[in-house]
Amino acid sequence: MTKTEKEEIFNLLKTADAYANGYVRPQFVQMPSFEDDKIEKEAQTQAPHGITLEELNAKILRCTRCDLARTRNNVVPGQGVENPDVLVIGEGPGYDEDMQGLPFVGKAGMLLDKMLAAIQLDRKTNCYIANVVKCRPPQNRDPLPEEEAACYSFLEAQIHILKPKMILCMGRISGQKLLNTEKSLRELRGQIHEYNGIPLMITYHPSALLRNEELKRPAWEDLKLFKKELDKINQK
Repeated sequence: MTKTEKEEIFNLLKTADAYANGYVRPQFVQMPSFEDDKIEKEAQTQAPHGITLEELNAKILRCTRCDLARTRNNVVPGQGVENPDVLVIGEGPGYDEDMQGLPFVGKAGMLLDKMLAAIQLDRKTNCYIANVVKCRPPQNRDPLPEEEAACYSFLEAQIHILKPKMILCMGRISGQKLLNTEKSLRELRGQIHEYNGIPLMITYHPSALLRNEELKRPAWEDLKLFKKELDKINQK
Protein backbone atom coordinates (compact mmCIF):
# COMPACT_ATOMS: atom_id res chain seq x y z
CA MET A 1 0.00 0.00 0.00
CA THR A 2 1.30 3.48 -0.85
CA LYS A 3 1.85 6.37 1.58
CA THR A 4 -0.97 8.34 -0.10
CA GLU A 5 -3.43 5.45 0.22
CA LYS A 6 -2.64 5.07 3.93
CA GLU A 7 -3.19 8.81 4.52
CA GLU A 8 -6.56 8.63 2.73
CA ILE A 9 -7.67 5.70 4.90
CA PHE A 10 -6.54 7.52 8.05
CA ASN A 11 -8.61 10.59 7.12
CA LEU A 12 -11.66 8.45 6.34
CA LEU A 13 -11.43 6.69 9.70
CA LYS A 14 -11.00 9.99 11.50
CA THR A 15 -14.13 11.39 9.84
CA ALA A 16 -16.12 8.22 10.59
CA ASP A 17 -15.05 8.41 14.24
CA ALA A 18 -16.23 12.02 14.45
CA TYR A 19 -19.69 11.14 13.18
CA ALA A 20 -19.95 8.09 15.43
CA ASN A 21 -19.14 10.16 18.51
CA GLY A 22 -21.30 13.15 17.64
CA TYR A 23 -18.54 15.63 16.89
CA VAL A 24 -19.46 18.55 14.63
CA ARG A 25 -16.18 18.02 12.82
CA PRO A 26 -13.35 15.53 13.14
CA GLN A 27 -11.23 16.33 16.18
CA PHE A 28 -7.64 17.24 15.48
CA VAL A 29 -5.40 14.21 15.54
CA GLN A 30 -1.90 14.52 14.19
CA MET A 31 -1.44 12.26 11.19
CA PRO A 32 1.11 9.50 11.76
CA SER A 33 4.14 9.34 9.50
CA PHE A 34 3.31 6.82 6.78
CA GLU A 35 5.62 5.26 4.21
CA ASP A 36 5.05 3.15 1.12
CA ASP A 37 5.10 -0.57 1.84
CA LYS A 38 8.41 -2.10 0.86
CA ILE A 39 6.90 -4.06 -1.99
CA GLU A 40 5.28 -0.89 -3.33
CA LYS A 41 8.57 1.00 -3.15
CA GLU A 42 10.29 -1.73 -5.09
CA ALA A 43 7.55 -1.72 -7.70
CA GLN A 44 8.03 2.00 -8.22
CA THR A 45 11.83 2.03 -8.41
CA GLN A 46 12.82 -1.21 -10.07
CA ALA A 47 12.28 -1.97 -13.73
CA PRO A 48 10.83 -5.47 -14.01
CA HIS A 49 12.92 -8.11 -15.72
CA GLY A 50 11.58 -11.00 -17.75
CA ILE A 51 8.37 -9.14 -18.58
CA THR A 52 7.00 -8.59 -22.07
CA LEU A 53 5.94 -5.22 -23.45
CA GLU A 54 2.34 -6.43 -23.52
CA GLU A 55 2.50 -7.42 -19.84
CA LEU A 56 4.11 -4.12 -18.91
CA ASN A 57 1.45 -2.13 -20.74
CA ALA A 58 -1.24 -4.11 -18.90
CA LYS A 59 0.35 -3.02 -15.61
CA ILE A 60 0.46 0.58 -16.79
CA LEU A 61 -3.24 0.48 -17.68
CA ARG A 62 -4.10 -0.57 -14.11
CA CYS A 63 -1.84 1.97 -12.42
CA THR A 64 -3.18 4.11 -9.54
CA ARG A 65 0.16 5.24 -8.10
CA CYS A 66 -0.57 8.99 -8.23
CA ASP A 67 -3.49 11.41 -8.32
CA LEU A 68 -3.52 11.58 -12.13
CA ALA A 69 -5.36 8.25 -12.03
CA ARG A 70 -8.39 10.11 -10.65
CA THR A 71 -8.68 12.64 -13.47
CA ARG A 72 -7.68 10.64 -16.54
CA ASN A 73 -10.03 9.24 -19.15
CA ASN A 74 -7.50 6.80 -20.55
CA VAL A 75 -3.99 5.69 -19.70
CA VAL A 76 -1.50 6.17 -22.54
CA PRO A 77 1.22 3.49 -22.29
CA GLY A 78 2.76 4.09 -25.72
CA GLN A 79 2.60 3.05 -29.35
CA GLY A 80 4.95 1.67 -31.94
CA VAL A 81 7.04 -1.35 -32.85
CA GLU A 82 9.07 -3.60 -30.59
CA ASN A 83 12.87 -3.50 -30.98
CA PRO A 84 12.66 -0.03 -32.56
CA ASP A 85 15.51 1.97 -33.98
CA VAL A 86 14.30 4.97 -32.00
CA LEU A 87 12.33 5.55 -28.81
CA VAL A 88 10.63 8.95 -28.87
CA ILE A 89 9.76 10.33 -25.42
CA GLY A 90 7.44 13.23 -24.64
CA GLU A 91 6.35 14.61 -21.28
CA GLY A 92 2.74 13.44 -20.97
CA PRO A 93 -0.57 12.97 -22.79
CA GLY A 94 -2.70 15.93 -23.83
CA TYR A 95 -6.47 16.13 -24.38
CA ASP A 96 -6.60 14.10 -27.61
CA GLU A 97 -4.22 11.50 -26.23
CA ASP A 98 -6.24 11.18 -23.03
CA MET A 99 -9.42 10.63 -25.04
CA GLN A 100 -7.91 8.07 -27.45
CA GLY A 101 -5.39 6.32 -25.21
CA LEU A 102 -2.64 6.85 -27.80
CA PRO A 103 0.45 9.10 -27.69
CA PHE A 104 0.89 12.17 -29.90
CA VAL A 105 -2.37 12.06 -31.85
CA GLY A 106 -3.43 15.72 -31.65
CA LYS A 107 -1.98 18.63 -33.64
CA ALA A 108 1.39 18.21 -31.97
CA GLY A 109 1.27 14.52 -32.82
CA MET A 110 0.59 15.19 -36.50
CA LEU A 111 3.57 17.54 -36.56
CA LEU A 112 5.71 14.93 -34.79
CA ASP A 113 4.84 12.36 -37.44
CA LYS A 114 5.98 14.82 -40.14
CA MET A 115 9.20 15.53 -38.25
CA LEU A 116 9.95 11.82 -37.95
CA ALA A 117 9.06 11.16 -41.58
CA ALA A 118 11.58 13.83 -42.64
CA ILE A 119 14.36 11.60 -41.25
CA GLN A 120 12.82 8.29 -42.39
CA LEU A 121 11.22 7.36 -39.08
CA ASP A 122 7.68 6.16 -38.45
CA ARG A 123 5.82 4.78 -35.44
CA LYS A 124 4.49 1.97 -37.67
CA THR A 125 7.87 0.70 -38.86
CA ASN A 126 10.88 1.70 -36.74
CA CYS A 127 9.83 3.84 -33.76
CA TYR A 128 8.12 3.54 -30.42
CA ILE A 129 6.53 6.62 -28.84
CA ALA A 130 6.02 7.04 -25.10
CA ASN A 131 5.85 9.70 -22.39
CA VAL A 132 7.40 10.31 -18.99
CA VAL A 133 3.94 10.18 -17.38
CA LYS A 134 1.24 7.95 -18.81
CA CYS A 135 -1.83 9.97 -17.70
CA ARG A 136 -2.80 13.49 -18.68
CA PRO A 137 -1.95 16.24 -16.16
CA PRO A 138 -5.05 18.46 -15.75
CA GLN A 139 -5.14 21.45 -18.12
CA ASN A 140 -1.97 20.09 -19.76
CA ARG A 141 0.19 21.48 -16.96
CA ASP A 142 3.72 20.17 -16.45
CA PRO A 143 3.84 16.87 -14.54
CA LEU A 144 4.59 17.31 -10.84
CA PRO A 145 7.81 15.76 -9.47
CA GLU A 146 5.83 13.18 -7.49
CA GLU A 147 3.86 12.23 -10.61
CA GLU A 148 7.06 11.77 -12.60
CA ALA A 149 8.56 9.71 -9.77
CA ALA A 150 5.50 7.45 -9.55
CA CYS A 151 5.56 6.74 -13.29
CA TYR A 152 9.27 6.69 -14.06
CA SER A 153 9.90 2.99 -13.44
CA PHE A 154 7.43 2.24 -16.24
CA LEU A 155 9.52 4.28 -18.66
CA GLU A 156 12.70 2.61 -17.41
CA ALA A 157 11.08 -0.77 -18.02
CA GLN A 158 10.00 0.26 -21.53
CA ILE A 159 13.58 1.24 -22.36
CA HIS A 160 14.85 -2.04 -20.90
CA ILE A 161 12.41 -4.10 -22.98
CA LEU A 162 12.57 -2.12 -26.23
CA LYS A 163 16.35 -1.64 -26.29
CA PRO A 164 16.25 1.21 -28.83
CA LYS A 165 19.35 2.19 -30.78
CA MET A 166 18.71 5.87 -29.96
CA ILE A 167 16.38 7.97 -27.83
CA LEU A 168 14.81 11.24 -29.01
CA CYS A 169 13.41 13.42 -26.22
CA MET A 170 10.78 15.91 -27.27
CA GLY A 171 11.07 18.93 -24.99
CA ARG A 172 12.76 19.98 -21.78
CA ILE A 173 10.87 17.80 -19.30
CA SER A 174 11.66 14.41 -20.80
CA GLY A 175 15.26 15.41 -21.49
CA GLN A 176 15.84 16.65 -17.96
CA LYS A 177 14.26 13.54 -16.47
CA LEU A 178 16.33 11.04 -18.43
CA LEU A 179 19.58 12.93 -17.95
CA ASN A 180 18.80 13.79 -14.31
CA THR A 181 19.67 17.43 -14.85
CA GLU A 182 18.12 20.88 -14.40
CA LYS A 183 19.92 22.40 -17.38
CA SER A 184 17.78 24.41 -19.77
CA LEU A 185 16.62 23.11 -23.14
CA ARG A 186 18.90 25.62 -24.81
CA GLU A 187 21.88 24.06 -23.03
CA LEU A 188 20.78 20.48 -23.74
CA ARG A 189 19.75 20.51 -27.39
CA GLY A 190 22.02 20.34 -30.42
CA GLN A 191 24.28 17.60 -29.07
CA ILE A 192 24.36 13.86 -28.47
CA HIS A 193 24.01 12.74 -24.85
CA GLU A 194 23.88 9.25 -23.42
CA TYR A 195 21.39 7.32 -21.29
CA ASN A 196 22.73 4.01 -19.93
CA GLY A 197 24.87 3.56 -23.02
CA ILE A 198 22.12 4.61 -25.47
CA PRO A 199 22.76 7.77 -27.53
CA LEU A 200 20.13 10.38 -26.66
CA MET A 201 19.20 13.72 -28.18
CA ILE A 202 16.82 16.43 -27.04
CA THR A 203 14.96 18.82 -29.29
CA TYR A 204 11.93 21.10 -29.12
CA HIS A 205 8.53 19.63 -28.38
CA PRO A 206 6.18 19.84 -31.39
CA SER A 207 3.81 21.99 -29.30
CA ALA A 208 6.55 24.60 -28.99
CA LEU A 209 6.99 24.62 -32.77
CA LEU A 210 3.26 25.20 -33.22
CA ARG A 211 3.48 28.19 -30.90
CA ASN A 212 6.68 29.62 -32.36
CA GLU A 213 7.59 28.87 -35.98
CA GLU A 214 11.05 30.41 -35.49
CA LEU A 215 11.99 27.25 -33.60
CA LYS A 216 11.44 25.03 -36.64
CA ARG A 217 14.84 25.80 -38.15
CA PRO A 218 16.88 24.81 -35.04
CA ALA A 219 14.61 21.77 -34.57
CA TRP A 220 15.40 20.69 -38.13
CA GLU A 221 19.12 21.05 -37.43
CA ASP A 222 18.66 18.81 -34.38
CA LEU A 223 16.86 16.19 -36.45
CA LYS A 224 19.57 16.17 -39.10
CA LEU A 225 22.22 15.60 -36.44
CA PHE A 226 20.09 12.85 -34.92
CA LYS A 227 19.69 11.14 -38.31
CA LYS A 228 23.44 11.36 -38.96
CA GLU A 229 24.18 9.61 -35.65
CA LEU A 230 21.51 6.95 -36.27
CA ASP A 231 22.92 6.24 -39.74
CA LYS A 232 26.36 5.71 -38.19
CA ILE A 233 24.90 3.22 -35.73
CA ASN A 234 23.02 1.34 -38.45
CA GLN A 235 26.16 1.07 -40.58
CA LYS A 236 28.12 -0.72 -37.87
